[in-house]
Amino acid sequence: MNPLSGRMKLLWKYRYLTMMVAPPLVVLLLNNYLPMFGVFIAFKNINYIDGIWGSPWVGFDNFTFLFTSGSLWRITRNTVSYSLVFMAVNLLLSIGIAVAINEIRRRWLAKSYQTFLIMPYFLSTVVVSYLVYAFLNPDKGFLNHTIIEWLGEEKVYWYAEKGYWPYILTVVNAWRSVGIGAVIYIAAIAGIDPEYYEAAVIDGASKWRQIFHITLPTIQPVIIIITILNMGHVFNSDFGLFYQVPLNSGALYPVTDTVDTYVFRVLRELNDIGMSSAAALVQSVLGFAMVLMTNATVRKINKEQSLF
Repeated sequence: MNPLSGRMKLLWKYRYLTMMVAPPLVVLLLNNYLPMFGVFIAFKNINYIDGIWGSPWVGFDNFTFLFTSGSLWRITRNTVSYSLVFMAVNLLLSIGIAVAINEIRRRWLAKSYQTFLIMPYFLSTVVVSYLVYAFLNPDKGFLNHTIIEWLGEEKVYWYAEKGYWPYILTVVNAWRSVGIGAVIYIAAIAGIDPEYYEAAVIDGASKWRQIFHITLPTIQPVIIIITILNMGHVFNSDFGLFYQVPLNSGALYPVTDTVDTYVFRVLRELNDIGMSSAAALVQSVLGFAMVLMTNATVRKINKEQSLF
C-alpha cells in the first residue's frame, strides 16, 4: 500500500477536524515561522538604497550596541522581573478562579463569569491605557478626584511617581490575562473523572481536601506545560502594557522601561532596523534556552510531565 494514499485517506477521514485546524495553522506559519527567514537582517546594516539583500554584512556589530548600552542592566532587570512576577501572580489567580468557578453549580452563572473574565483579554492596549488614565488622571481621575479627595489626602501625580507602577502594571496585566488562563484550567478541571470526587465524598473528604488532593494534582501536567511555555517569554515584555499604559512617561523609565520599549525608542530615533532585529534575535535565543532549561529541570524531577 502506498503510504501517501494511506495518509490521504486518513486526512479525508478527519477532514472536518483538518478544516478546523487549517486557519490557525496558516496564521501560525505566516506570523511565527515565515519571519524566521529574516534572521539574517540582524547581521546586516540595512539601508533603503541597497535594500535588504544588497545591504552590507556587519557581523555582530548590531549586537554590540545592545550589550554596550548603559541601560542594559535596567531594561533586562525590568523585563525579567516583571515576567516572573506576572507568571506567578497570573498562575495563582487563574487556578484559584478556575477552581472557584468549577464549584458553581448553576452552569449559566459559571458561563457568565467566564465570559466577563475573558473579555479584558480581547481589549486593545490603547483602550486599556485610556481606562487606566481615567483612574489615574491627576486632576479628574477617579482615584484623585473621588477616593483620595474623600480621604482628605493630597492628590498623587501618578505618571511622575515611579514607586506605584510595579503594582499598577501587575494589577493591569492580571486583569487582562487571568481570565484566559482561568478558562484553560477550567477546561482541564472539566476533564477530571467525577468518580474521584464521588469516592472522596464517600470517604468524608472536605472541599479543600478534594481541591488539594484531586483537582490540583490532576491538572498539574497542564500547569507545568503552560509554565514551561511561558518561560520562553521571560525576556519579552508586553509592549503595549509598558509603553501605552504609562503613556511613555520619562519619569517612569526606571521601572517601566523594558527591552521591547527601549528598542522601539532607539529604532524610532536611529531608524536602525538591523539593531532592532538583533535585539529580537537575542530575546528569541534566550527564551529558547529558558524553555530547554525549564523542561530539563522538570524532566529530572518527573520525566513523564516534561514537555519533550
